[in-house]
Amino acid sequence: MNKYEAMVIVKPDLSDEDKKILFKQIDDAIIKNGGQITQSGVWAERRKLYFPIKKYMEGIYFLSAFTAPAPAIKEVRGIFRINENILRVLFTRMDN
Repeated sequence: MNKYEAMVIVKPDLSDEDKKILFKQIDDAIIKNGGQITQSGVWAERRKLYFPIKKYMEGIYFLSAFTAPAPAIKEVRGIFRINENILRVLFTRMDN
């Protein structure tokens, strides 16, 4: 099991209820693929982007720290890619 962080940028115009559902879906995708969440939450609300992503100039940053087997990252990335509310995601492997 490796330690990872996932920084997810989501659409800024989501309602509070939609944000809660989306953040739960992000954590559930990690858990369903053998991961264990150690910490997750909103890192920044409505932060200005340096360049537009899918025509959005702002985004909500959600940070999730977790442990997971290496093959799970590919699966989770695929799940995130098909979610239209996620603008961008970055996975970072943390050293032990």
